Amino acid sequence: MSELRPHNKKAIIDRIPTVGGLHCETTALGVLLEHAGVELSEPMLFGLGSGLSFIYWDSKKQELPFLGGRVKPFALTQNLTTRLGLKLRTQETTSARKAWDQVRASIDEGIPVGLQLDSHDLDYFGSRVHFAGHVVAMYGYDDERAYLVDTAQQGSRVSTSLESLARARAARGPMSARHRSFTVEGPASCIDAEQLVPATISAITACAEEFLTPPISNVGNRGIRTAATRIRSLLDRVADPKRDLAVIGTLMERAGTGGALFRNLYRDFLTECLELLGGRPEAEFIMQGRQCFADSAQMWTSVAQLIERAGATENSQLLAEASEQLLDIAVIETSAMTALRSLNMPEPVQSIGLS
Repeated sequence: MSELRPHNKKAIIDRIPTVGGLHCETTALGVLLEHAGVELSEPMLFGLGSGLSFIYWDSKKQELPFLGGRVKPFALTQNLTTRLGLKLRTQETTSARKAWDQVRASIDEGIPVGLQLDSHDLDYFGSRVHFAGHVVAMYGYDDERAYLVDTAQQGSRVSTSLESLARARAARGPMSARHRSFTVEGPASCIDAEQLVPATISAITACAEEFLTPPISNVGNRGIRTAATRIRSLLDRVADPKRDLAVIGTLMERAGTGGALFRNLYRDFLTECLELLGGRPEAEFIMQGRQCFADSAQMWTSVAQLIERAGATENSQLLAEASEQLLDIAVIETSAMTALRSLNMPEPVQSIGLS
């Protein structure tokens, strides 16, 4: 159990895991869960939270179109804690003072806190792009700084000024929350394989269902096809193709996605599921889905590279190639999710081949 060392205006929780992961929300959630006695790999956290998705989002208020590969911020945490029967305590407020008092009280009690905020305002952050869906774990503070765990890319064990933290938590705009903070209470007993098997099957089938039946045409498998159409005109859509298409490609491949727009993480989750399920009949479906996502992951990396190269050269043919690859990805991932949605069916469905 972690211990707290209070000093006047300082409190630091000892023995907090401070090795950052690939993705911000799974990194923060991993810190909170390990402190609560639950140790799971980052791919397993992502998969149990039904984290995989796709969205193509563009509006007149945006400087750039957004290609996202996961569910909305905090949904992953809600999904996972519900699935594992953990107690998730969430607090939101419009008052910056109350928000800080809530976080400080938790740290003073020796409980690390997850925070959703805008990464743009954090002192240590490498990219000055506004993203209000960023998540960190906080494990301490003094009269000047907050001590956080972020992704490995951002430095893992980091700190930021209390002023910058307040600005980041107060940010408004797309994906923002009202000074959201959260803590997780561990289970009464250890989570074993017997509990994980039904949890993983539930997570996989729920994720597949959402992906295959999106409510609007820019989400899920329909969203990938929408993106295939829209990216052909990216050179005309952005103000500075060399700069802006590089940003789009970077956000897809290197901005906390684990590469390939989160497909690498989901592939690795399905690999762990195969080991967990052993010789159970469900393994056949998961093997099929895992191979599809291994293939689509390589293609997503290629799409990101084509978008970056199209910006650097202002060559629209490269965007046409990316568009064709996205159509192939839509077919592959529809095949994967159709198989995975069938986990509880008696016979495996056939893969949908490329046309």
